Order: sequence, then C-alpha cells, then structure tokens
Amino acid sequence: GRLGRPTMTEPIKTQKTRVCYFYDSLMGTYYYGPEHPMKPHRLRMTHSLLSSYGLYKKMQVYKPHPAHYQEITQFHAEDYTDFLRRVTPDNEKEFLTQLGKFNLGIYTDCPIFSGLYNFCQLYTGASIDGACKLNNGQVDIAINWSGGLHHAKKSEASGFCYINDIVLAILELLKYHARVLYIDIDIHHGDGVEEAFYTTDRVMTVSFHKYGDF
Repeated sequence: GRLGRPTMTEPIKTQKTRVCYFYDSLMGTYYYGPEHPMKPHRLRMTHSLLSSYGLYKKMQVYKPHPAHYQEITQFHAEDYTDFLRRVTPDNEKEFLTQLGKFNLGIYTDCPIFSGLYNFCQLYTGASIDGACKLNNGQVDIAINWSGGLHHAKKSEASGFCYINDIVLAILELLKYHARVLYIDIDIHHGDGVEEAFYTTDRVMTVSFHKYGDF
C-alpha cells in the first residue's frame, strides 16, 4: 500500500524547571583568616554575577533560616555543637582540651574565627530549607553555594568543615523518600557524608575525587 502522508504533530510541551537559590548577604562576611584557602567572600562575588547577568530572575531566591540547635544535633553530638556555640577567637585558649578533641584551632585547617557558629547556622539552614522545598514538591532544583561542607564528622571538624549540612539535608530528604543518592564531585573525598551513612542502605554515596591523599 501507499505510505501515508506525514502529519503535523503538536510540539511537546515541557514543564519549566523550577529552581530555587538560597542566599544571605552575611554569608560572604565571614573570614577564615589570612592565607586560608577557604574564602566565603566568593559567595558575594557569585551573587553579584547572578545579579549582573539577571539570572536571579530565572530562580526563586530565598533567604535561609539559621539552623536551630535541635536541627544541627540531629546528626552532630551535643558536646561538639555546644563547643562551637561557645568558642570565639577571644576565649579559645580556655578550650585547649576541646580544641584538640574536636580538631579545631591554629594547628588545623579549621580555625576559630569570629561568627563561626552563625556561619554554620546559615549555610546549614540553607541546605535544610532546600531539602524541604524538594520534599514539598515546590521546586525541582535547590541551590546552596554556601553549603557542601562534606568533611565534617559527628564530633569533629575537618577540611574547613564544621557542620555537615549535606548530612542534615539528606536526613530531611529521608523523611519523604525511601532512598537518596548523593553524588560528590569535589576534588576531595566526601568522607564525612560517606561515614555518616555507611551502615544504612537508604543512602548511596558516590564520590568522584582526585586519587592519592584526597
């Protein structure tokens, strides 16, 4: 038989991806100290680029809530969290034992700086807020460029990281989802997240990092 004439089809309508972005201007004001590679002021630079290119118009922009003590201690030990709340550059000499126990201070890559705990609250709150938005079906993608501090352990700081916002965000996601896949593309191994969920089959951690001492 003859081939039928081609027919015009309706264009496929795709749903617009809903993206949210969390930012607080205070995030870029914290300072790890001279010569330290961690530079929170880069967050302000990134936000400035988003504003200059008008990309913020393509996203829902939110100011995160500072993570509460009760939220942080869903993963982190209370004595460690209490220490982070209390220690400051002015009184850190009074906490020499805790500095060694929790791996902080001038002989580590996790210094005590002004506003340390508040900084942790902001970047952690942003990640938790993003997870809540995803859980509630309000967005498809949630962005928190201040987060991703994947080295922090339950009772120990490590690799510039004090509070593991990723672990806390995953715990939030697990309230609604049976399983979570975590993909880490940092140059360093996402060891803190891997360790946190090592004994559960509800979280799969995949870390693409440089070989060797990373």
